[in-house]
Amino acid sequence: MMLSRQNNSLVEDESLDKDMTLTEHLRDLRRCLLKSIAALVVGTGISVYFLQNIMDVLTSAAKELYYMRPAEAFMIYMKVALLSGLILSSPFILYELYAFVRPALTRRERRFTLICIPLSLALFIAGLLFSYNFVFPRGLEFFLGFAAGKVNPLISMESYLDFLLMLVVPFGYAFNVPVILTLLAYLRIISSRLLMKYQRHVILVAFIIAGVITPTPDVITQTLLAVPMILLYEVSIVIIRYGLRR
Repeated sequence: MMLSRQNNSLVEDESLDKDMTLTEHLRDLRRCLLKSIAALVVGTGISVYFLQNIMDVLTSAAKELYYMRPAEAFMIYMKVALLSGLILSSPFILYELYAFVRPALTRRERRFTLICIPLSLALFIAGLLFSYNFVFPRGLEFFLGFAAGKVNPLISMESYLDFLLMLVVPFGYAFNVPVILTLLAYLRIISSRLLMKYQRHVILVAFIIAGVITPTPDVITQTLLAVPMILLYEVSIVIIRYGLRR
């Protein structure tokens, strides 16, 4: 009897959460945007305070960098501060986004979302760190290896950071393969049996994607991206087959 009453109260709570007027939704959206902007400002401020340390870490792989225009260095420093602030404030911004859509979710969907959001963020950062420590140095070394004799590289700050982002950011998205596949399985679009059926195809596709994403043509750099994608695909199968069912 008590269980039925508790179930009825849970259903009533969920229905009350969902019965909101358009004005209330807009008010919640405004509150979400203002808090997110405030978090971004705070994160950017913290990044500005430690900006020189951040730049030292990012430029550690290069011996010497130059800037061609008077305002180039300032603009790059501001871009780095803004990106660092976005990374620092992303947990709070994602939580505010979850709080905004929370009334439209069931309790099961809320639990699933609360697991996926921090996991996705952690995997994205793990992909960035993996690429920065293992892939980016090899890619930079590969291209600088063409300098010989009287040919010396003159790398600008802008081109260096563009190359860094081009090589590092795709790994952050690639490391989110388990989250994407688990979400598709949760929506009953795919299943672990379907994923197991295409395991061999995934190996080929992973190397093709690695060849397209990585700017270097050497096999080692492409393998460093393809192998984690294959392993994450296998992890996704285990999660969907056992964890999602539970």
